[in-house]
Amino acid sequence: MLDDKTILITGGTGSFGNAFTQYILKHYRLNKIIIYSRDEYKQFCMAENLKSHKDVLRFFIGDVRDKDRLYRAFSGVDYVIHAAALKQVPACEYNPIEAVRTNINGAINIIDAALDCGVKKVVALSTDKAVNPINLYGGTKLVSDKLFVSANAYAGKKDTGFSVVRYGNVAGSRGSVIPFFQNIVAKGGTELPITDYRMTRFWISLEQGVKLVIKALEEGKGGEIFISKIPSFKITDLAQAILPGCSMPTVGIREGEKLHEIMITREDSMNAYEYEKHFIIYPHMEWWNSDKIQPGGKKMEQGFEYSSENNSEWLGVEELKECLRQMEICQQRK
Repeated sequence: MLDDKTILITGGTGSFGNAFTQYILKHYRLNKIIIYSRDEYKQFCMAENLKSHKDVLRFFIGDVRDKDRLYRAFSGVDYVIHAAALKQVPACEYNPIEAVRTNINGAINIIDAALDCGVKKVVALSTDKAVNPINLYGGTKLVSDKLFVSANAYAGKKDTGFSVVRYGNVAGSRGSVIPFFQNIVAKGGTELPITDYRMTRFWISLEQGVKLVIKALEEGKGGEIFISKIPSFKITDLAQAILPGCSMPTVGIREGEKLHEIMITREDSMNAYEYEKHFIIYPHMEWWNSDKIQPGGKKMEQGFEYSSENNSEWLGVEELKECLRQMEICQQRK
């Protein structure tokens, strides 16, 4: 469905934007890919890395806060992937107004520009932190998710659909636990600090995140929240996979951090359907038509919760070692 289409990625120079761009360049015959972001140096580096595709790549300097620039960038665009956000929890806590301006006001600007410029579909990236949020980043992303779901009603008769993709920290992404542990080991450290021995997380690779967005583009009719079915792991097992036999002193859970990642709440379960490799939470609103539910899904029982704590699939130390090895291979290929 992406052949001969023009795609714009906000925050396109980030880890996801790079991975998504490389994936669609490999698998589709595109008309144009527009990278929309604020950092001209990252755009330069991305252009250099992908210079063999310069005929289809375009780089726009711009901020999602700037509605006029978005209108210019969205002209002639078929699909928008909205990945731009302020994501660092401490930074959002210290700069709350900036987080609101980017994550909430920016979402409103994306919606308005997409509707007025005739974009066919928008897929917005979300986070587990938007589920029962306990920090400002999660709070702004919850509002953002609600805006994108309700934008399908706001669209009226305009043929623009908005969907959301939700997942936790991508394995190896900046600011996540894997590079933190690896940096300690690289400096000769023999201790890997653990916030809490009970802590669990979901494991999702960049490629899995990319494929979930592709699925949302292909199947989304507007209003859905797509969630991958992925394995869980214990933070203590990850530490042992990175540095076998290491000591693991506890340092206490950080402000705004959860013991477990939650993707589907008990309250959302009444509108959730399970498919072979993913879940979809459908809207529960007057404008939603149940005929839009994808076939082949099983409606979840009320009270179901999808959490890294109660998952049915787990990665142990040896499985995590293999995942880390595969992640390093992928990074070397880039």
